[in-house]
Amino acid sequence: MEQLTAIDWIPLIRNVFAPDSPMDRGVAFLIDVPDDVVPDNPDWKDRRDMTVDWAESLRLARAEHGWDVAIVAVPNVHRNNADLPATGYLWTLPVPPGHVRDLARAAPISFSEAFSRWSMWVAPTEFSATAPLKLAARARGDFRAATMPGFNSAMIPALRLPYDEINRRVFVLKDLLDPATGADLEFHITGGPVCRLHLDLRHRTAHASGGVLRENGLAGNLPSGEAYMVPYEGELSGDPSRTAGVLPVELDGEVVRYVIRENRAVEVQSEGPVSEAERARLLAEPAYGNLAELGLGVLDAFGVEPTGEVLLDEKLGLHIAFGRSDHFGGQVGAAHFSSPEAVVHIDRVYVPRMQPKIPRVHCTLILPDRNVPLLQDCDYVIDFS
Repeated sequence: MEQLTAIDWIPLIRNVFAPDSPMDRGVAFLIDVPDDVVPDNPDWKDRRDMTVDWAESLRLARAEHGWDVAIVAVPNVHRNNADLPATGYLWTLPVPPGHVRDLARAAPISFSEAFSRWSMWVAPTEFSATAPLKLAARARGDFRAATMPGFNSAMIPALRLPYDEINRRVFVLKDLLDPATGADLEFHITGGPVCRLHLDLRHRTAHASGGVLRENGLAGNLPSGEAYMVPYEGELSGDPSRTAGVLPVELDGEVVRYVIRENRAVEVQSEGPVSEAERARLLAEPAYGNLAELGLGVLDAFGVEPTGEVLLDEKLGLHIAFGRSDHFGGQVGAAHFSSPEAVVHIDRVYVPRMQPKIPRVHCTLILPDRNVPLLQDCDYVIDFS
């Protein structure tokens, strides 16, 4: 299994975070820990093992970089992008915690204190901590974070990509998204209907996540390579969202067709066991139906293959997310869900290798002065040069 050592991490941290000696206070790795509700799995265990090795390798190389290095462990929060607990645990043992019971062996530390002590955070967690870290970094302004939910050894080559070029392409897409008032998408289902969806992009600006987090107050994924935007959710009085249409998603081999009105999936028009489960999920948790993100990844052009983990796979191309959006500047947050355990932000990635029954997707951006063809058959048709 390919490994990362201090030889890899030191230049990676310098490239991603651009550490500044007077400002930066060290590096903290954030890990989450299994419990009785969500038991361990091999990838999760490997990730915690890798993190302990990474931290120790960096500690041994301190003479080369000068950073304090720590591991902060937390009980897992059971869902992607749910809020973190108020307290973590400083893990110093050579073997990572295997269950939340093990955290009793570690010293507790509030996140308020932890964010003050370490300004550069790396979060290779099982459940994504992107939302809470984005919100905390933005509110505090004294740290920045690279989130790596679901990271596995297959993603290591993606950490060695040319992130300056990736960041440049991401900003080309951001510059197109910022003035856009909408996006028209057309989905071609093999043996099924053509589905059309209009995304309302008014009253919004785009975000760039190009793997460069060089100022405090920022948090984003690593590996990275996407521009993204929250569709308008209709929060302004008298101005409902114009997002409407039908959004198909292939789940477990079944194409589920969601009916979208005013930026919400309000019903499912397809039939089948997965469709029925999604219909019930929308009824039980309406906030799940919020269209939370239009994302445009760029890593497919760099030869990156799907790994089965959203952290990397969403960066390959077009993706649309359901659920929580407040960490991206939207209106739907944890309070809109029925419980902390129900909070979710989940991406659906439109790359033929991942949704083979939806092999062709076209997208046109609507700008005030012109329409810009963006995607044809899932491939970009804009000039990145």
